[in-house]
Amino acid sequence: MTTATTGRTTPIGVVGTAHTRVEGREKVTGAARYAGEIPFADLAHGWLVLSTVARGRITAVDTEPVLAMPGVRAVLHHGNAPRVETQYMGMMGPPDPTSTVFQTDRVPHLGWPVALVVAETSEQAREAAESLVVHYEVEPHDTGFAGDRPEAHTVDGIMPGVTEKGDLAAELAASAHVVDAEYTTPEEHHSMMEPHAATARWDGGRLELIDSNQGTTWVQNELAQMFSLDPGAVRVRSEHIGGGFGSKGLRAHQVAAVMAATTLQRPVRVVMTRRQMFSLTGYRSPTSQRVRLGADADGRLRALEHRSVSQTSTVHTFVEPSAGVPRIMYDAAAHHTANLVVPLDVPTPTFMRAPGEAPGSFALESALDELAEKTGLDPIELRVRNEPDRGPVSGLPFSTRNLVGCFREGARRFGWADRDPRPGVRRDGRWLLGTGVAGASFHSGAGPSTALATAEPDGTFTVRIAAADIGTGARTALTLIAADALEVPVDRVRVRIGDSDFGPAMLAGGSMGTRSWAWAINAAGRELRERLALGTGIPPEGITVRSDTTAALGTLAQKERHSFGAQFAEVAVDPATGEVRVRRMLGIFAAGRIVNPLTARNQLVGGMIWGISMALHEEAVRDRATGGLYGADLAGYHVATHADVPHVEADWIEDDDPDDPVGIKGVGEVGIVGAAAAIANAVRHATGVRHRHLPIRPDRVLGAQDAGAPDA
Repeated sequence: MTTATTGRTTPIGVVGTAHTRVEGREKVTGAARYAGEIPFADLAHGWLVLSTVARGRITAVDTEPVLAMPGVRAVLHHGNAPRVETQYMGMMGPPDPTSTVFQTDRVPHLGWPVALVVAETSEQAREAAESLVVHYEVEPHDTGFAGDRPEAHTVDGIMPGVTEKGDLAAELAASAHVVDAEYTTPEEHHSMMEPHAATARWDGGRLELIDSNQGTTWVQNELAQMFSLDPGAVRVRSEHIGGGFGSKGLRAHQVAAVMAATTLQRPVRVVMTRRQMFSLTGYRSPTSQRVRLGADADGRLRALEHRSVSQTSTVHTFVEPSAGVPRIMYDAAAHHTANLVVPLDVPTPTFMRAPGEAPGSFALESALDELAEKTGLDPIELRVRNEPDRGPVSGLPFSTRNLVGCFREGARRFGWADRDPRPGVRRDGRWLLGTGVAGASFHSGAGPSTALATAEPDGTFTVRIAAADIGTGARTALTLIAADALEVPVDRVRVRIGDSDFGPAMLAGGSMGTRSWAWAINAAGRELRERLALGTGIPPEGITVRSDTTAALGTLAQKERHSFGAQFAEVAVDPATGEVRVRRMLGIFAAGRIVNPLTARNQLVGGMIWGISMALHEEAVRDRATGGLYGADLAGYHVATHADVPHVEADWIEDDDPDDPVGIKGVGEVGIVGAAAAIANAVRHATGVRHRHLPIRPDRVLGAQDAGAPDA
């Protein structure tokens, strides 16, 4: 049965059943080739040279000694690189000048790309790049982030900078219970397994880029505008990607590779080192967030204020929208939120898994836990009492909102009813034990996408879409969706992705990828099935139909659409060493129809593990003297590893979106949201000390104990 509005088919096939990854064998045997591994004849190698000063101007580049080194073919810099267009509007707004490389002598931060050395081998390129001498006129720099900096300001962009409803001062004054606290989160980095890599070449007057990115359409359009080309003259391929988490868009290495390929008229590959990635591929900005909550005697919110300050570079503005979280989660008579930003001499931040929601949920859900203590209410009951029936800011109805169901099911499975609310009373030998909970949400949208579905003469089907599988299992999920749309077994369907020649499609980001692509594939599959029903036969070239979902997406604007979740954590804290160990976590989510339970659970659990990292480990620290990071590598930047990860369980409740053709919402981001808050709330329950600043390091645990402070 199919509805007229969305073309939604009653689920009767393979969607919703567990399937291993269709490319799994290729990946584990090494047959899957990544961007830095694909062979090319006559391939040259480029190596980026980054600035060693945090602010200033390039006065000279000593190229002659480097050009005389073995194998070196070119040194590109601001004095000789091809000129590119820097004033245009891309899919994500105007370009970050960090990616429009070698266009100016200005240096706005340490690690700014100042040159590219191209040589016959990667080893020759690296040796020459490390020998290149660049002279600078150095200027004083400022990298000191703080929430009280007077130049912090709002920027209208991804979401409104400020929202205001009601009289905040009056409602706070009339409240029986008030929480007023500042929470901070540090700079964090994506740290995916595969580094950024790209190979550029010209083929018959057409530019081809073999890349690792989250959207071939995105990169194609950016390069076309930057190099003044017709989009059809640019082909971007990105078949296998070893993680992205928001960082793999248009970056300096792709543009530098294109410049070098244009200059030398041969293929050029540029691969970033891990240290270079810490300067050039974005990061999650540190935040300073003030949350004020006012509630009546029964725990119902009268006032809610969430003010978040993040940092950006001096050359491009990116706002970490942490104060957007309460605009969906909780309502109050006075409801004020603001996202502000401070420009500093630092690299530009970017999207990172659950941008805004991850740090914002730490602050808001910690504050809710503090309010629960003040009111004497169970933390879950407090949240249930403040469950809104419409969007607190938008006023729109929710497509579905099963957050309370997540809390109820999670509480049952976690054993929440047996919890003693008193802090610091449970022990296991030397360990203090505690449990915590937090809510989660993430926007569920969709972007316009096209798909091609072909019936082959041999009875199989090929589906082509410019999707990106960044490790999420998207290729497998789309195969299941295509099989159901075509009403054929999975083994008769082959899905090809990662090629801009397949037509425009949504990028992999914002938990919108699979939903957007599924909509297009579902439409193409249904139309092809109807064509085949006419019984005209299949010619040797097959029968192909093309879908375009642009017009169909209008229905999504009429409601608030979000995935929701409830995060539960149990921790053990050693008061003698300050060590915090997460013993178990449970996440229950309402995230639409689950296409492939195997890979969806993988995504949710992965997000929760990242929450352990966020709560206890991850922290990039800047040296104010140099403007750079201490330990800009995976030895100095700590993430949760096997020994840090206990039993982590993720599950979901029924939550189909009735307006989506497949019922999808999205699981990529919501798994991390609220996880750090649940852990921090559990540490409070274990020790009696509230930690408002992440990560909760052993020294902070010990310092708070030594000071006898209830808050740290």
